[in-house]
Amino acid sequence: MGCVSPVYRPRDAEHTVLHQVVAEHLESFLGAVAEAGDGAGLPQFVEREFREFLRCGVYEHGVVRFQCEGCGREHLVPVSCKRRGWCPSCGGRRMTERAAHLVDAVLPWVPVRQWVLTVPYRLRDRMAFDHGLSRAVLGVFTRVLLQAYARDAGARGIAGGRTGSITVIQRGGGGLNINPHFHTLVLDGVFREVEAGGLEFHPAPGPSDDEVAAMLARIRAGRATAATPWAPARGRRAGVGGPDRRGVATAGGARERGVRARGPRQAHLDGFALDVLACPHCGGRLIATLHDPAVIRTILAHRGRSPSEQSPGPAPPAS
Repeated sequence: MGCVSPVYRPRDAEHTVLHQVVAEHLESFLGAVAEAGDGAGLPQFVEREFREFLRCGVYEHGVVRFQCEGCGREHLVPVSCKRRGWCPSCGGRRMTERAAHLVDAVLPWVPVRQWVLTVPYRLRDRMAFDHGLSRAVLGVFTRVLLQAYARDAGARGIAGGRTGSITVIQRGGGGLNINPHFHTLVLDGVFREVEAGGLEFHPAPGPSDDEVAAMLARIRAGRATAATPWAPARGRRAGVGGPDRRGVATAGGARERGVRARGPRQAHLDGFALDVLACPHCGGRLIATLHDPAVIRTILAHRGRSPSEQSPGPAPPAS
């Protein structure tokens, strides 16, 4: 039996459950939001995401005509919205392209470890609308990670070693709630220049539970610049600021009050949570690092999903 050539069939966007739900309830939803907010309603960019999604993949809103050079047959392909909000088709295409680019053209062929930072409820709403604050929190997070790798390498006699990282910011939780959190892939070791002018990679040992706890304590104690304060004026407890005296992990590895663990390589402190390398298949915690580019691409694609595609996950830590 010969091979059958695949035939392109445009998706039937109008008959998907998500499209039908949005189309049926959008106007009443916008009206209810406006009434509850004294007429203010949703931000224009949010409403625009909804309306463009309803036009995505619908023939009457625009098509591109292709003609086969062999038989002359014409094919009509509906125009997509290319939005980032609710459209699973455009979001899925974007996440796949980005993951493929990172694996094929950016990440070197070395082990990679995933780190996930979750922030307290008191920071989530502010981070969702304050890009400067999100950058400040991410800056502290990545600085602590990179310093930990360099410090570990120095302790093993590898001076001047440096690593790198890529972060995907997820802004929603499994219940479509506002939950900005960071998924960071770190090269699991350091590069150091060699005499020939090249680079030599030195893998890092896996972090211990106490080391993860110590890193979270440093993140929690991180200070932001005066231009981007982390704590509201009413008190330091409302945000991130000075060191948390109630619980840190000491340099010697002894866990003090305040830092809690819910499993291997997981630390929780004052609403912050730091998890290391969640399995992309079952959600379990792994100690080994990732070497397989296909698995890395799967994680990158998963972390870049649009909110409408996310599956329910564990409840965030209480602040």
